[in-house]
Amino acid sequence: MESREFDSRYEWRAVLLLSAAFGLVGLDRWIIAPLAPAIIADLGLAPQHINFLVAILGVTWGIAAVLMGGLSDRIGRRAVLLPAIVIFSLASGFSALASGLMTFAIIRGTMGVAEGAFAPASFAATAEASHHNRRGFNQGLQQASFALFGLGFGPILATQLLTVMSWRAIFLIVAIPGLILSALLAAIIREPHQNNVARAPQASPVPFAVVLRHRNVPLGMAGLLCAMCGIFVLSANIPLYLTTELGLSSTDMGLVTSAIGFGGFVGQWGLAWLSDHFGRRTMAASGFAGGAVFLIAFMQAGPNVGLLFGLLFFCTAFSFGLLSLLTGPVATEAAPPGMISTAAGLIIGSGEIFGGGLALVVAGAIIAECGIGAMLYLALCGMIAGAVLMLFLVETAPRKLARES
Repeated sequence: MESREFDSRYEWRAVLLLSAAFGLVGLDRWIIAPLAPAIIADLGLAPQHINFLVAILGVTWGIAAVLMGGLSDRIGRRAVLLPAIVIFSLASGFSALASGLMTFAIIRGTMGVAEGAFAPASFAATAEASHHNRRGFNQGLQQASFALFGLGFGPILATQLLTVMSWRAIFLIVAIPGLILSALLAAIIREPHQNNVARAPQASPVPFAVVLRHRNVPLGMAGLLCAMCGIFVLSANIPLYLTTELGLSSTDMGLVTSAIGFGGFVGQWGLAWLSDHFGRRTMAASGFAGGAVFLIAFMQAGPNVGLLFGLLFFCTAFSFGLLSLLTGPVATEAAPPGMISTAAGLIIGSGEIFGGGLALVVAGAIIAECGIGAMLYLALCGMIAGAVLMLFLVETAPRKLARES
């Protein structure tokens, strides 16, 4: 139950800072996709190597999320959040020094560890700062910034800067904001016991098996795998698909690719917010189904920039929203007391390792064998499978449960 002294001023300051930080996570992670043509030309790589680099980050992110999510429940949010943002910002800058595939992979793997540690701790910090009636809204806003910065502004920023500087200089530039934001987080973010919220006493640590007893945790793990198999395969490969398969120019490619970010921003915020009102299960199944419908339409479209932008916008508005819904409210409400970050880490970890990591390796193999356009069918299969799985979620949205009681 919330106390009368609930600190709404801290809520908004914390949520905005954590949202900005997660936006930088997205920018540092996905700036490589629009820079891929330049990197390939400079380092002599192949398209499947870009999938490999994106996959390395996903796998290390997932492992770190599983291991480090529980750590922040034990030692505190700040002890994980602050070092993590400094490390992934520095790793982004060090990407400018990559001389080949292996050095790039080591740098990207290090970035994945730091971002994987940051994600569940930051989601838990946002949940703890939020009024329970705004939990979905706030966690949606935080996670929507990932798409907005990483896949919305990122492609436009990258393709425009490439006209005046090298891809190496761009990596150096995007590292700077994270270092500045780390100081702001250090000044603002509180530990859970410092919030003016009456909460249940902290439970003793319990094993992962107990966390998995709530049906929504394993379903969330499988669902996030399907969502990431869909949207991350698209995010990594759409720039090359647009330039090599459809023949778009670099600037047109950047514009169309930005639809992933702008659509993802709307969906990640909107789907989680709508789930506060209409329920987690309804909006999760709707997200997968809507994403699949618009992806099918995108697959039939030719080199029409406006049409491609619109279809990709709505595809990602539906499907990207699942990332915030499953790792935010679904994970938070399924977690045992004191284990929000652990539950979020398990869901994030499975999705990243298999959907954001191994699925991209599979996508790279499919591209090498069948061509860049074949990856669209892999993404579609992930979305269809996720729509079926989400029908089995247990409803946990407080407003919907209150109406049904």
